[in-house]
Amino acid sequence: MKAKDQSRFSIDALRDLAGDKVFARGEAYHRGGQVQILTIEPKRVLAQVAGTEDYRTEPTGSGRNIGGHCSCPAFRDWGVCKHMVAVVLAANALGPDAEMEGAGVLSRIRDHLKQKSVDALVGMIMELAERDPALLRRLDVAAAVVHADDGTLRTRLRKVIDAATRTPDYLEYGEVQDWASNVEASLDAIGDLAPGPRAGLALELAEYAIDRIERAIDSIDDSEGGCSELLHHARDIHLAAAESVRPDPVQLARDLFAREVDGHYGTFGDAAQFYADVLGEPGLAEYNRLAVKAWEKLPKRSGRGRGHDEFSAGYERLKGILDFFAERAGDVDTRIALRAHDLSSAWRYLQLAQFCQSQGRVDDALRRAEEGLWVFEDGQPDERLVSFTVELLSKAGWNADAEALMWRAFEKAPGLELYKRLRKLGGKTALERIIGILETRSAGKKRAGWYTAADLFVSILIEEDMFNAAWAVTRKDEVSFGARIALADASKTRHPREALEVYAERVNQFVNTGGNHAYGEAAKLIARMAALQSAAEQAAYVATLKSRHSQKRNFMKLLG
Repeated sequence: MKAKDQSRFSIDALRDLAGDKVFARGEAYHRGGQVQILTIEPKRVLAQVAGTEDYRTEPTGSGRNIGGHCSCPAFRDWGVCKHMVAVVLAANALGPDAEMEGAGVLSRIRDHLKQKSVDALVGMIMELAERDPALLRRLDVAAAVVHADDGTLRTRLRKVIDAATRTPDYLEYGEVQDWASNVEASLDAIGDLAPGPRAGLALELAEYAIDRIERAIDSIDDSEGGCSELLHHARDIHLAAAESVRPDPVQLARDLFAREVDGHYGTFGDAAQFYADVLGEPGLAEYNRLAVKAWEKLPKRSGRGRGHDEFSAGYERLKGILDFFAERAGDVDTRIALRAHDLSSAWRYLQLAQFCQSQGRVDDALRRAEEGLWVFEDGQPDERLVSFTVELLSKAGWNADAEALMWRAFEKAPGLELYKRLRKLGGKTALERIIGILETRSAGKKRAGWYTAADLFVSILIEEDMFNAAWAVTRKDEVSFGARIALADASKTRHPREALEVYAERVNQFVNTGGNHAYGEAAKLIARMAALQSAAEQAAYVATLKSRHSQKRNFMKLLG
Protein backbone atom coordinates (compact mmCIF):
# COMPACT_ATOMS: atom_id res chain seq x y z
CA MET A 1 0.00 0.00 0.00
CA LYS A 2 1.31 3.45 -0.95
CA ALA A 3 2.18 5.58 2.11
CA LYS A 4 0.08 8.67 2.58
CA ASP A 5 1.92 11.86 1.60
CA GLN A 6 2.49 13.90 4.78
CA SER A 7 3.88 16.96 2.95
CA ARG A 8 2.36 20.32 3.79
CA PHE A 9 2.03 21.26 0.10
CA SER A 10 1.50 19.06 -2.98
CA ILE A 11 4.64 19.07 -5.14
CA ASP A 12 2.62 18.03 -8.22
CA ALA A 13 0.28 21.00 -7.73
CA LEU A 14 3.27 23.29 -7.19
CA ARG A 15 4.93 22.09 -10.40
CA ASP A 16 1.68 22.57 -12.36
CA LEU A 17 1.33 26.07 -10.95
CA ALA A 18 4.91 27.18 -11.56
CA GLY A 19 5.88 25.31 -14.73
CA ASP A 20 9.03 23.25 -15.15
CA LYS A 21 11.50 26.11 -15.59
CA VAL A 22 10.34 28.19 -12.62
CA PHE A 23 10.11 25.03 -10.50
CA ALA A 24 13.70 24.12 -11.36
CA ARG A 25 14.93 27.59 -10.41
CA GLY A 26 13.05 27.40 -7.12
CA GLU A 27 14.61 24.00 -6.42
CA ALA A 28 18.06 25.52 -6.94
CA TYR A 29 17.26 28.33 -4.48
CA HIS A 30 16.09 25.77 -1.92
CA ARG A 31 19.17 23.56 -2.36
CA GLY A 32 21.39 26.63 -2.13
CA GLY A 33 20.08 27.47 1.33
CA GLN A 34 18.64 30.82 0.22
CA VAL A 35 15.39 30.39 2.20
CA GLN A 36 15.05 31.56 5.78
CA ILE A 37 11.77 30.41 7.33
CA LEU A 38 10.44 33.08 9.68
CA THR A 39 7.32 31.35 10.95
CA ILE A 40 5.07 28.37 10.17
CA GLU A 41 1.35 28.31 10.93
CA PRO A 42 -1.34 25.79 9.95
CA LYS A 43 -2.29 27.63 6.74
CA ARG A 44 0.59 30.06 6.29
CA VAL A 45 4.36 30.08 5.95
CA LEU A 46 6.36 33.31 6.12
CA ALA A 47 9.94 33.38 4.84
CA GLN A 48 12.70 35.60 3.54
CA VAL A 49 14.43 34.52 0.33
CA ALA A 50 17.83 35.86 -0.71
CA GLY A 51 17.92 36.61 -4.43
CA THR A 52 18.78 39.75 -6.39
CA GLU A 53 17.60 41.29 -3.14
CA ASP A 54 15.80 39.89 -0.09
CA TYR A 55 12.17 39.07 -0.81
CA ARG A 56 9.30 38.48 1.63
CA THR A 57 7.49 35.33 0.50
CA GLU A 58 4.29 33.99 2.06
CA PRO A 59 2.75 30.74 0.72
CA THR A 60 -0.73 30.01 2.08
CA GLY A 61 -3.06 27.02 2.04
CA SER A 62 -2.11 23.35 2.06
CA GLY A 63 -2.19 20.29 -0.17
CA ARG A 64 -3.13 21.22 -3.74
CA ASN A 65 -4.56 24.55 -2.60
CA ILE A 66 -1.52 26.82 -2.86
CA GLY A 67 -1.84 30.60 -2.73
CA GLY A 68 0.08 33.44 -1.19
CA HIS A 69 2.24 36.41 -2.13
CA CYS A 70 5.82 37.38 -2.84
CA SER A 71 7.31 40.87 -2.94
CA CYS A 72 9.36 40.14 -6.09
CA PRO A 73 8.50 41.61 -9.54
CA ALA A 74 8.00 38.16 -11.10
CA PHE A 75 5.16 37.32 -8.72
CA ARG A 76 3.51 40.65 -9.50
CA ASP A 77 3.67 39.93 -13.25
CA TRP A 78 2.86 36.21 -13.33
CA GLY A 79 1.32 35.31 -9.96
CA VAL A 80 4.02 32.71 -9.28
CA CYS A 81 7.80 32.82 -8.85
CA LYS A 82 10.90 30.78 -7.98
CA HIS A 83 10.90 32.25 -4.46
CA MET A 84 7.44 30.79 -3.79
CA VAL A 85 8.64 27.39 -5.04
CA ALA A 86 11.75 27.56 -2.86
CA VAL A 87 9.77 28.41 0.29
CA VAL A 88 7.19 25.67 -0.31
CA LEU A 89 10.00 23.13 -0.73
CA ALA A 90 11.74 24.40 2.41
CA ALA A 91 8.50 24.19 4.40
CA ASN A 92 7.88 20.64 3.21
CA ALA A 93 11.43 19.67 4.17
CA LEU A 94 10.77 20.66 7.79
CA GLY A 95 8.16 17.91 8.07
CA PRO A 96 4.52 17.85 9.20
CA ASP A 97 5.27 18.71 12.85
CA ALA A 98 7.27 21.87 12.16
CA GLU A 99 4.75 24.30 13.65
CA MET A 100 4.37 22.29 16.87
CA GLU A 101 8.15 22.10 17.22
CA GLY A 102 8.49 25.86 16.93
CA ALA A 103 10.33 25.96 13.61
CA GLY A 104 11.28 29.35 12.21
CA VAL A 105 13.29 32.39 13.16
CA LEU A 106 10.39 34.20 14.84
CA SER A 107 9.67 31.24 17.09
CA ARG A 108 13.29 31.17 18.28
CA ILE A 109 13.23 34.94 18.82
CA ARG A 110 10.00 34.66 20.82
CA ASP A 111 11.52 32.03 23.10
CA HIS A 112 14.60 34.20 23.55
CA LEU A 113 12.57 37.31 24.46
CA LYS A 114 10.57 35.40 27.05
CA GLN A 115 13.79 34.96 29.01
CA LYS A 116 14.42 38.72 29.18
CA SER A 117 13.35 41.04 31.99
CA VAL A 118 10.87 43.87 31.37
CA ASP A 119 13.63 46.47 31.62
CA ALA A 120 15.75 44.61 29.07
CA LEU A 121 12.83 44.39 26.65
CA VAL A 122 12.06 48.10 27.06
CA GLY A 123 15.69 48.91 26.35
CA MET A 124 15.68 46.82 23.18
CA ILE A 125 12.45 48.39 21.94
CA MET A 126 13.68 51.92 22.63
CA GLU A 127 16.88 51.25 20.73
CA LEU A 128 14.90 49.97 17.75
CA ALA A 129 12.49 52.93 17.89
CA GLU A 130 15.39 55.35 17.60
CA ARG A 131 16.33 53.76 14.28
CA ASP A 132 12.84 53.01 12.90
CA PRO A 133 10.57 56.07 12.32
CA ALA A 134 7.47 53.91 11.75
CA LEU A 135 7.94 52.05 15.06
CA LEU A 136 8.65 55.33 16.85
CA ARG A 137 5.40 56.79 15.51
CA ARG A 138 3.35 53.76 16.60
CA LEU A 139 4.80 53.81 20.10
CA ASP A 140 4.28 57.57 20.37
CA VAL A 141 0.61 57.22 19.44
CA ALA A 142 0.12 54.33 21.88
CA ALA A 143 1.59 56.43 24.68
CA ALA A 144 -0.54 59.43 23.73
CA VAL A 145 -3.72 57.36 23.92
CA VAL A 146 -2.93 56.66 27.57
CA HIS A 147 -1.65 60.06 28.70
CA ALA A 148 -2.96 62.86 26.42
CA ASP A 149 -6.25 64.78 26.72
CA ASP A 150 -8.78 64.70 23.84
CA GLY A 151 -7.56 67.91 22.21
CA THR A 152 -3.90 66.90 22.26
CA LEU A 153 -4.72 63.37 21.12
CA ARG A 154 -6.89 64.67 18.27
CA THR A 155 -4.09 66.90 17.01
CA ARG A 156 -1.50 64.16 17.31
CA LEU A 157 -3.58 61.50 15.59
CA ARG A 158 -4.54 63.82 12.74
CA LYS A 159 -0.83 64.46 12.18
CA VAL A 160 -0.21 60.70 12.22
CA ILE A 161 -2.97 60.16 9.65
CA ASP A 162 -1.64 63.03 7.51
CA ALA A 163 1.86 61.58 7.54
CA ALA A 164 0.69 58.03 6.82
CA THR A 165 -1.63 58.95 3.94
CA ARG A 166 0.64 61.51 2.29
CA THR A 167 1.82 60.49 -1.18
CA PRO A 168 4.36 61.85 -3.67
CA ASP A 169 3.22 62.81 -7.18
CA TYR A 170 2.61 59.12 -7.84
CA LEU A 171 3.15 56.01 -5.73
CA GLU A 172 4.41 53.08 -7.82
CA TYR A 173 3.26 49.50 -7.27
CA GLY A 174 6.34 48.43 -5.37
CA GLU A 175 5.96 51.32 -2.91
CA VAL A 176 2.29 50.76 -2.09
CA GLN A 177 2.76 47.98 0.48
CA ASP A 178 4.91 50.13 2.78
CA TRP A 179 2.51 53.06 2.40
CA ALA A 180 -0.48 50.84 3.18
CA SER A 181 1.29 49.39 6.25
CA ASN A 182 1.76 52.90 7.66
CA VAL A 183 -1.89 53.76 6.98
CA GLU A 184 -2.96 50.49 8.61
CA ALA A 185 -0.93 51.37 11.71
CA SER A 186 -2.63 54.77 11.95
CA LEU A 187 -6.04 53.10 11.64
CA ASP A 188 -5.13 50.62 14.37
CA ALA A 189 -4.42 53.56 16.68
CA ILE A 190 -7.90 54.98 15.97
CA GLY A 191 -9.47 51.55 16.34
CA ASP A 192 -8.11 51.23 19.86
CA LEU A 193 -10.30 54.22 20.81
CA ALA A 194 -13.56 52.96 19.28
CA PRO A 195 -14.86 50.73 22.12
CA GLY A 196 -13.90 53.05 24.98
CA PRO A 197 -14.76 56.46 26.41
CA ARG A 198 -13.08 58.19 23.44
CA ALA A 199 -15.42 56.60 20.88
CA GLY A 200 -16.61 60.04 19.74
CA LEU A 201 -13.05 60.99 18.87
CA ALA A 202 -12.60 57.68 17.03
CA LEU A 203 -15.76 58.41 15.00
CA GLU A 204 -14.42 61.80 13.96
CA LEU A 205 -10.93 60.53 13.16
CA ALA A 206 -12.24 57.55 11.16
CA GLU A 207 -14.11 59.95 8.89
CA TYR A 208 -10.98 62.09 8.57
CA ALA A 209 -8.89 59.02 7.66
CA ILE A 210 -11.43 57.90 5.07
CA ASP A 211 -11.34 61.32 3.40
CA ARG A 212 -7.54 61.28 3.34
CA ILE A 213 -7.32 57.76 1.88
CA GLU A 214 -9.89 58.55 -0.80
CA ARG A 215 -7.97 61.67 -1.82
CA ALA A 216 -4.76 59.62 -2.07
CA ILE A 217 -6.18 56.91 -4.36
CA ASP A 218 -5.65 58.86 -7.60
CA SER A 219 -1.95 59.08 -6.79
CA ILE A 220 -1.45 55.36 -6.18
CA ASP A 221 -1.00 52.26 -8.35
CA ASP A 222 -3.65 50.31 -6.45
CA SER A 223 -3.54 47.23 -8.69
CA GLU A 224 -4.18 44.82 -5.80
CA GLY A 225 -7.03 46.80 -4.24
CA GLY A 226 -5.22 47.60 -1.01
CA CYS A 227 -6.95 50.97 -0.72
CA SER A 228 -10.35 49.29 -0.67
CA GLU A 229 -9.21 47.14 2.24
CA LEU A 230 -8.00 50.24 4.09
CA LEU A 231 -11.30 52.03 3.47
CA HIS A 232 -13.32 49.06 4.71
CA HIS A 233 -11.11 48.87 7.80
CA ALA A 234 -11.72 52.57 8.48
CA ARG A 235 -15.46 52.07 7.90
CA ASP A 236 -15.49 49.19 10.39
CA ILE A 237 -13.80 51.44 12.97
CA HIS A 238 -16.40 54.12 12.24
CA LEU A 239 -19.21 51.60 12.78
CA ALA A 240 -17.69 50.28 16.01
CA ALA A 241 -17.30 53.85 17.30
CA ALA A 242 -20.90 54.69 16.34
CA GLU A 243 -22.10 51.61 18.22
CA SER A 244 -20.27 52.88 21.31
CA VAL A 245 -21.12 56.57 21.20
CA ARG A 246 -24.67 56.27 19.79
CA PRO A 247 -24.83 59.63 17.93
CA ASP A 248 -28.12 61.34 17.07
CA PRO A 249 -29.74 58.80 14.66
CA VAL A 250 -31.32 61.37 12.33
CA GLN A 251 -28.09 63.31 11.89
CA LEU A 252 -26.14 60.07 11.49
CA ALA A 253 -28.60 59.02 8.76
CA ARG A 254 -28.02 62.30 6.91
CA ASP A 255 -24.25 61.99 7.16
CA LEU A 256 -24.20 58.36 6.03
CA PHE A 257 -26.68 58.99 3.21
CA ALA A 258 -24.54 61.80 1.79
CA ARG A 259 -21.42 59.65 1.96
CA GLU A 260 -23.10 56.63 0.35
CA VAL A 261 -24.71 58.52 -2.53
CA ASP A 262 -21.94 61.01 -3.28
CA GLY A 263 -18.90 58.83 -2.50
CA HIS A 264 -16.74 57.57 -5.35
CA TYR A 265 -15.29 54.41 -3.81
CA GLY A 266 -18.24 52.63 -2.16
CA THR A 267 -16.80 53.03 1.33
CA PHE A 268 -20.26 53.46 2.82
CA GLY A 269 -22.14 51.19 0.42
CA ASP A 270 -25.22 49.55 2.00
CA ALA A 271 -24.77 51.83 5.02
CA ALA A 272 -28.44 51.59 6.05
CA GLN A 273 -28.04 47.83 6.38
CA PHE A 274 -24.68 47.92 8.20
CA TYR A 275 -25.70 50.72 10.58
CA ALA A 276 -29.31 49.60 11.07
CA ASP A 277 -28.87 48.86 14.79
CA VAL A 278 -27.25 52.25 15.46
CA LEU A 279 -29.75 54.17 13.32
CA GLY A 280 -32.79 52.53 14.86
CA GLU A 281 -36.22 53.22 13.44
CA PRO A 282 -35.88 57.06 13.53
CA GLY A 283 -32.58 56.97 11.63
CA LEU A 284 -33.79 54.38 9.13
CA ALA A 285 -36.95 56.40 8.48
CA GLU A 286 -34.82 59.47 7.75
CA TYR A 287 -32.54 57.45 5.47
CA ASN A 288 -35.55 56.19 3.52
CA ARG A 289 -37.05 59.71 3.31
CA LEU A 290 -33.86 61.14 1.88
CA ALA A 291 -33.61 58.36 -0.70
CA VAL A 292 -37.25 58.74 -1.80
CA LYS A 293 -36.82 62.51 -2.15
CA ALA A 294 -33.69 62.11 -4.29
CA TRP A 295 -35.26 59.31 -6.36
CA GLU A 296 -38.31 61.39 -7.24
CA LYS A 297 -36.04 63.91 -8.96
CA LEU A 298 -34.78 61.30 -11.41
CA PRO A 299 -36.83 61.07 -14.63
CA LYS A 300 -37.92 57.72 -15.94
CA ARG A 301 -35.91 56.38 -18.87
CA SER A 302 -37.10 54.24 -21.75
CA GLY A 303 -35.62 52.90 -24.95
CA ARG A 304 -37.80 55.22 -26.99
CA GLY A 305 -36.50 58.33 -25.25
CA ARG A 306 -33.91 60.37 -27.11
CA GLY A 307 -31.76 63.23 -25.91
CA HIS A 308 -32.65 62.75 -22.24
CA ASP A 309 -30.22 63.73 -19.54
CA GLU A 310 -28.04 61.02 -18.07
CA PHE A 311 -28.95 59.81 -14.62
CA SER A 312 -26.74 61.03 -11.83
CA ALA A 313 -23.86 58.81 -10.72
CA GLY A 314 -25.85 57.96 -7.60
CA TYR A 315 -28.73 56.31 -9.48
CA GLU A 316 -27.72 52.72 -8.75
CA ARG A 317 -26.95 53.60 -5.14
CA LEU A 318 -30.36 55.20 -4.66
CA LYS A 319 -32.05 52.19 -6.20
CA GLY A 320 -30.08 49.90 -3.89
CA ILE A 321 -31.05 51.92 -0.82
CA LEU A 322 -34.75 51.96 -1.69
CA ASP A 323 -34.67 48.28 -2.61
CA PHE A 324 -33.25 47.52 0.85
CA PHE A 325 -36.17 49.28 2.51
CA ALA A 326 -38.75 47.74 0.16
CA GLU A 327 -37.36 44.25 0.78
CA ARG A 328 -37.35 44.94 4.50
CA ALA A 329 -41.05 45.82 4.23
CA GLY A 330 -41.86 42.83 1.98
CA ASP A 331 -43.07 45.22 -0.76
CA VAL A 332 -42.49 43.37 -4.04
CA ASP A 333 -44.49 45.89 -6.12
CA THR A 334 -42.19 48.72 -5.08
CA ARG A 335 -39.12 46.62 -5.85
CA ILE A 336 -40.48 45.95 -9.34
CA ALA A 337 -41.29 49.65 -9.83
CA LEU A 338 -37.72 50.57 -8.88
CA ARG A 339 -36.37 48.35 -11.64
CA ALA A 340 -38.92 49.68 -14.12
CA HIS A 341 -37.72 53.26 -13.56
CA ASP A 342 -34.92 52.77 -16.08
CA LEU A 343 -35.79 50.67 -19.13
CA SER A 344 -33.31 52.30 -21.47
CA SER A 345 -31.75 49.05 -22.71
CA ALA A 346 -32.60 45.44 -23.41
CA TRP A 347 -30.33 44.51 -20.49
CA ARG A 348 -32.47 46.61 -18.13
CA TYR A 349 -35.57 44.78 -19.37
CA LEU A 350 -33.81 41.48 -18.77
CA GLN A 351 -32.95 42.51 -15.20
CA LEU A 352 -36.57 43.48 -14.57
CA ALA A 353 -37.94 40.26 -16.09
CA GLN A 354 -35.49 38.11 -14.13
CA PHE A 355 -36.46 39.83 -10.91
CA CYS A 356 -40.16 39.30 -11.60
CA GLN A 357 -39.45 35.62 -12.17
CA SER A 358 -37.43 35.37 -8.94
CA GLN A 359 -40.43 36.75 -7.04
CA GLY A 360 -42.85 34.23 -8.56
CA ARG A 361 -44.35 36.78 -10.98
CA VAL A 362 -43.87 34.60 -14.07
CA ASP A 363 -46.58 36.26 -16.17
CA ASP A 364 -45.10 39.68 -15.44
CA ALA A 365 -41.65 38.33 -16.30
CA LEU A 366 -42.80 37.13 -19.74
CA ARG A 367 -44.71 40.37 -20.41
CA ARG A 368 -41.69 42.51 -19.56
CA ALA A 369 -39.33 40.32 -21.59
CA GLU A 370 -41.52 40.45 -24.70
CA GLU A 371 -41.97 44.18 -24.22
CA GLY A 372 -38.19 44.63 -24.17
CA LEU A 373 -37.81 42.69 -27.42
CA TRP A 374 -40.53 44.79 -29.06
CA VAL A 375 -39.14 48.14 -27.84
CA PHE A 376 -35.69 47.33 -29.23
CA GLU A 377 -36.79 45.37 -32.31
CA ASP A 378 -35.12 47.86 -34.68
CA GLY A 379 -31.70 47.18 -33.21
CA GLN A 380 -29.67 44.03 -32.73
CA PRO A 381 -31.51 41.55 -30.49
CA ASP A 382 -29.99 41.00 -27.08
CA GLU A 383 -29.17 37.28 -27.05
CA ARG A 384 -29.56 37.08 -23.27
CA LEU A 385 -33.05 38.57 -23.41
CA VAL A 386 -33.97 36.33 -26.33
CA SER A 387 -32.81 33.21 -24.48
CA PHE A 388 -34.67 34.22 -21.32
CA THR A 389 -37.89 34.83 -23.27
CA VAL A 390 -37.53 31.54 -25.11
CA GLU A 391 -37.21 29.71 -21.79
CA LEU A 392 -40.37 31.30 -20.45
CA LEU A 393 -42.32 30.61 -23.65
CA SER A 394 -41.18 26.99 -23.66
CA LYS A 395 -42.13 26.48 -20.01
CA ALA A 396 -45.54 27.96 -20.78
CA GLY A 397 -45.99 25.42 -23.60
CA TRP A 398 -45.74 27.96 -26.44
CA ASN A 399 -43.02 26.10 -28.31
CA ALA A 400 -43.93 27.38 -31.77
CA ASP A 401 -43.69 30.97 -30.53
CA ALA A 402 -40.35 30.21 -28.90
CA GLU A 403 -38.92 28.70 -32.10
CA ALA A 404 -40.20 31.56 -34.25
CA LEU A 405 -38.60 34.06 -31.89
CA MET A 406 -35.26 32.23 -32.10
CA TRP A 407 -35.30 32.21 -35.91
CA ARG A 408 -36.13 35.93 -36.07
CA ALA A 409 -33.29 36.67 -33.66
CA PHE A 410 -30.81 34.40 -35.47
CA GLU A 411 -31.56 35.91 -38.87
CA LYS A 412 -31.01 39.40 -37.49
CA ALA A 413 -28.03 38.61 -35.20
CA PRO A 414 -26.73 35.02 -35.34
CA GLY A 415 -25.19 33.61 -32.19
CA LEU A 416 -23.65 30.34 -31.01
CA GLU A 417 -26.24 29.67 -28.30
CA LEU A 418 -29.13 30.32 -30.69
CA TYR A 419 -27.52 27.95 -33.20
CA LYS A 420 -27.33 25.21 -30.56
CA ARG A 421 -30.96 25.64 -29.59
CA LEU A 422 -32.21 25.71 -33.18
CA ARG A 423 -30.01 22.77 -34.18
CA LYS A 424 -31.37 20.71 -31.30
CA LEU A 425 -34.95 21.56 -32.23
CA GLY A 426 -34.73 21.26 -36.01
CA GLY A 427 -31.95 18.75 -36.66
CA LYS A 428 -30.40 18.59 -40.13
CA THR A 429 -33.06 20.82 -41.68
CA ALA A 430 -32.30 23.56 -39.19
CA LEU A 431 -28.56 23.17 -39.87
CA GLU A 432 -29.07 23.67 -43.59
CA ARG A 433 -31.06 26.84 -42.95
CA ILE A 434 -28.42 28.09 -40.48
CA ILE A 435 -25.61 27.49 -43.00
CA GLY A 436 -27.56 29.36 -45.66
CA ILE A 437 -28.00 32.37 -43.38
CA LEU A 438 -24.34 32.40 -42.39
CA GLU A 439 -23.06 31.98 -45.94
CA THR A 440 -24.94 35.11 -46.94
CA ARG A 441 -23.81 37.12 -43.91
CA SER A 442 -20.21 35.89 -44.10
CA ALA A 443 -19.89 36.85 -47.76
CA GLY A 444 -21.32 40.27 -46.91
CA LYS A 445 -18.74 40.71 -44.12
CA LYS A 446 -21.46 41.45 -41.58
CA ARG A 447 -20.85 41.18 -37.88
CA ALA A 448 -22.53 38.80 -35.46
CA GLY A 449 -22.44 40.44 -32.05
CA TRP A 450 -18.84 41.03 -30.94
CA TYR A 451 -17.36 38.93 -33.75
CA THR A 452 -17.71 38.66 -37.55
CA ALA A 453 -20.28 36.43 -39.15
CA ALA A 454 -17.40 34.49 -40.73
CA ASP A 455 -15.94 33.80 -37.26
CA LEU A 456 -19.29 32.50 -36.06
CA PHE A 457 -19.63 30.42 -39.22
CA VAL A 458 -16.23 28.81 -38.57
CA SER A 459 -17.16 28.14 -34.91
CA ILE A 460 -20.38 26.40 -35.95
CA LEU A 461 -18.64 24.35 -38.63
CA ILE A 462 -16.12 23.26 -35.97
CA GLU A 463 -19.03 22.18 -33.77
CA GLU A 464 -20.34 20.12 -36.70
CA ASP A 465 -16.88 18.62 -37.53
CA MET A 466 -17.20 20.15 -41.00
CA PHE A 467 -13.52 21.07 -41.22
CA ASN A 468 -13.23 21.17 -45.02
CA ALA A 469 -16.00 23.74 -45.15
CA ALA A 470 -14.50 25.70 -42.26
CA TRP A 471 -11.08 26.01 -43.95
CA ALA A 472 -12.86 27.05 -47.15
CA VAL A 473 -14.50 29.90 -45.25
CA THR A 474 -11.10 31.08 -43.96
CA ARG A 475 -9.81 31.21 -47.53
CA LYS A 476 -12.62 33.31 -48.98
CA ASP A 477 -13.93 35.45 -46.08
CA GLU A 478 -12.44 37.63 -43.35
CA VAL A 479 -11.82 35.34 -40.39
CA SER A 480 -10.04 36.51 -37.23
CA PHE A 481 -6.76 34.94 -36.21
CA GLY A 482 -8.39 33.64 -33.03
CA ALA A 483 -10.96 31.71 -35.08
CA ARG A 484 -8.20 30.28 -37.27
CA ILE A 485 -6.27 29.16 -34.19
CA ALA A 486 -9.40 27.43 -32.85
CA LEU A 487 -9.90 25.71 -36.20
CA ALA A 488 -6.24 24.63 -36.33
CA ASP A 489 -6.47 23.14 -32.83
CA ALA A 490 -9.69 21.28 -33.66
CA SER A 491 -8.61 19.90 -37.03
CA LYS A 492 -4.83 19.50 -36.86
CA THR A 493 -4.86 15.72 -37.26
CA ARG A 494 -7.00 15.90 -40.42
CA HIS A 495 -5.61 19.17 -41.79
CA PRO A 496 -1.99 19.31 -40.57
CA ARG A 497 -0.72 21.58 -43.36
CA GLU A 498 -3.31 24.27 -42.72
CA ALA A 499 -2.74 24.00 -38.97
CA LEU A 500 1.03 24.32 -39.38
CA GLU A 501 0.62 27.55 -41.35
CA VAL A 502 -1.49 29.05 -38.59
CA TYR A 503 0.87 27.86 -35.85
CA ALA A 504 3.88 29.30 -37.69
CA GLU A 505 2.11 32.64 -37.82
CA ARG A 506 1.43 32.40 -34.09
CA VAL A 507 5.09 31.59 -33.39
CA ASN A 508 6.10 34.72 -35.30
CA GLN A 509 3.70 36.78 -33.19
CA PHE A 510 5.21 35.47 -29.97
CA VAL A 511 8.78 36.03 -31.10
CA ASN A 512 8.06 39.54 -32.37
CA THR A 513 6.39 40.38 -29.06
CA GLY A 514 9.60 39.47 -27.27
CA GLY A 515 10.22 38.70 -23.61
CA ASN A 516 10.89 35.38 -21.91
CA HIS A 517 7.24 34.51 -21.43
CA ALA A 518 6.44 35.00 -25.12
CA TYR A 519 9.58 33.07 -26.11
CA GLY A 520 8.52 30.23 -23.82
CA GLU A 521 5.06 30.07 -25.40
CA ALA A 522 6.63 30.05 -28.87
CA ALA A 523 8.93 27.17 -27.88
CA LYS A 524 5.99 25.13 -26.54
CA LEU A 525 4.06 25.63 -29.78
CA ILE A 526 7.10 24.74 -31.91
CA ALA A 527 7.46 21.49 -29.95
CA ARG A 528 3.81 20.61 -30.63
CA MET A 529 4.29 21.28 -34.34
CA ALA A 530 6.72 18.36 -34.52
CA ALA A 531 3.82 15.91 -34.37
CA LEU A 532 2.30 17.41 -37.53
CA GLN A 533 5.28 17.09 -39.89
CA SER A 534 8.28 14.90 -40.57
CA ALA A 535 11.46 15.16 -38.55
CA ALA A 536 13.26 16.65 -41.57
CA GLU A 537 10.55 19.28 -42.04
CA GLN A 538 10.63 20.15 -38.35
CA ALA A 539 14.42 20.47 -38.37
CA ALA A 540 14.30 22.72 -41.42
CA TYR A 541 11.66 24.90 -39.80
CA VAL A 542 13.67 25.28 -36.58
CA ALA A 543 16.81 26.04 -38.61
CA THR A 544 14.94 28.81 -40.41
CA LEU A 545 13.84 30.31 -37.07
CA LYS A 546 17.41 30.21 -35.75
CA SER A 547 18.70 31.98 -38.83
CA ARG A 548 15.98 34.63 -38.73
CA HIS A 549 16.13 35.35 -34.98
CA SER A 550 19.77 34.63 -34.17
CA GLN A 551 20.13 37.91 -32.26
CA LYS A 552 17.44 36.92 -29.73
CA ARG A 553 19.67 34.93 -27.41
CA ASN A 554 17.05 33.88 -24.88
CA PHE A 555 14.88 32.50 -27.65
CA MET A 556 17.89 30.69 -29.14
CA LYS A 557 18.52 28.98 -25.78
CA LEU A 558 14.98 27.60 -25.79
CA LEU A 559 15.37 26.26 -29.32
CA GLY A 560 18.51 24.37 -28.24
